[in-house]
Amino acid sequence: MSAAGPKVFADQPDPRTLVASETLYEGRIWNVVSDTFSLTGDAEDVLVRDYIAHPGAVAVVAMDNRGRILLLKQYRQPVRMSLWEIPAGLLDVEGEDFVVAAARELAEEADLAAGRWDVLVDFFNSPGSSSEAIRIYLARNLTEVPEADLHTRTDEEAEIEHLWVDLDEAVQAVMAGRLHNPSAVAGVLAAAEASRHGFEGLRPADAPWPEHPSQRNHPAPAAGTGQ
Repeated sequence: MSAAGPKVFADQPDPRTLVASETLYEGRIWNVVSDTFSLTGDAEDVLVRDYIAHPGAVAVVAMDNRGRILLLKQYRQPVRMSLWEIPAGLLDVEGEDFVVAAARELAEEADLAAGRWDVLVDFFNSPGSSSEAIRIYLARNLTEVPEADLHTRTDEEAEIEHLWVDLDEAVQAVMAGRLHNPSAVAGVLAAAEASRHGFEGLRPADAPWPEHPSQRNHPAPAAGTGQ
């Protein structure tokens, strides 16, 4: 501890001099971007990094009145596995409120609505290669979506299986290496920690999320360079 007193350790904004930025690939959901930047501010001392420019996502730990959480089994082509996950989805509707998006995903993937929403945890999925920011909510006071409003699931989502699991059992599955989806792992462990404290102190559903790309000011390339 320094003589100046204790400091709160936290990730912090630290934009460096952006020399150039180029979109290498435009995809259906995300793009691949190449940034040329300087760590020191010296335009001659530059690095180049390619990464996925991602719209971000929300995920939901849905907990019933018995303390069980809902897991979904879904096939994922990049890893060639069917994974147990929590309801989640992209923030790909422009201007949509974060918690509204989470409620939409809960309804579409789990046929559930929630009367209570809290923020569990925020994280970057793979900050060395993607701008994807994820917020995980805790959803409680659950009710079923009326049959007339049920979402028709297609493609991989048509195969979704639902499983209600005791929170302790889900933690054991994470620690035993049986669950691999990052949102599920982070959500289960965060929910378990929150449960230890009676869910006191959780951030409200509308808590600021300055780390999401839509909330950050991206520096423009230096004059006369980049795209």
